[in-house]
Amino acid sequence: MISFVLGVEDLADTRFALSPMHETLLSLRVLQDPGLSAIHLPWRRSTLGVIGTLDSRLLMSLVARRRTIPDFLTPQPPGFAPTFEEQLAVVRQASPARVRQDLLTAHAPDPLPGALLEATAADDSCVVRLRDAICDLLRQYWEVAIDPVWRQMRLLLEADMTYRARQLAVGGARLLFADMHPNLRWHNGVLHIDKMISRHSVAASGRGLLLLPSVFAHKPAPPVGPETPPRLVYPSRGVATLWATPATADVAALASLLGAPRARLLTLLEEPLATVEIARRLRVTPSAVSQHLRVLRATGMVTRARDGRQVLYWRSRLGDRLVDSNQPHDRMPS
Repeated sequence: MISFVLGVEDLADTRFALSPMHETLLSLRVLQDPGLSAIHLPWRRSTLGVIGTLDSRLLMSLVARRRTIPDFLTPQPPGFAPTFEEQLAVVRQASPARVRQDLLTAHAPDPLPGALLEATAADDSCVVRLRDAICDLLRQYWEVAIDPVWRQMRLLLEADMTYRARQLAVGGARLLFADMHPNLRWHNGVLHIDKMISRHSVAASGRGLLLLPSVFAHKPAPPVGPETPPRLVYPSRGVATLWATPATADVAALASLLGAPRARLLTLLEEPLATVEIARRLRVTPSAVSQHLRVLRATGMVTRARDGRQVLYWRSRLGDRLVDSNQPHDRMPS
């Protein structure tokens, strides 16, 4: 069991973040063991078809037999939503001593697999080459396996964070952790994480608690070692809907349902766009666009967020389900 001892200040500094690097590493578990989560089988089948040219021996060695992952590969997100490249840059700065120790800790009590053993047993220059090779490989893997579906994943994760934040606001820490996972238990200022291989207690001591919802985590996943600040990856809500293939629709049916102008608008909003830019692309007035956006947002097909002085609009998951089935998909189900 792993425990996080959280004081009043730590609870006040409990926060959420997204981590594309965590999702990338955790997804390797699903590739290793298809029985780990049947929910992800559609993603797994698609991914296996596009990673054939990658060094699978090295890639799969990053996850130990016990499903643990070296801590240096999952750095603390520097902000709410870092990019994959920003997190990868932190991994590239890991010292040879850190890389060697974290690999040994993650795989213990088993010996390191051959893809890692030779490099870590040599001098620091070999460890640095291994670290850089791992980073290059993870970037390639991210580009073909995670990046194509990151937008859908991010929307799901943000929805979970909204729900959790409300739980925290309404019922405090007890309600926040109550339905997060059966392995989590909050009692007298201590968050207990049961059924862990490691056994240690970490005092937050003013460092707060970072919560990371995850598509690929099948149970709570704190850092392997006690040196890392309190951080908890936990399974996100709604994952069962992520890879579901929407019913087939055609453009004519969509136009019949929404009207041609709104159907064109919804099709356009695959990426976040401001009202003025939407009007420019559709060659209509901004006021006409605003009227249609109000209807689409009221029916849950479009969402929005402020970016500086402008408001950006893009399709919601419902909007995606209505539109994406009309588009060709080369690699992944939406």
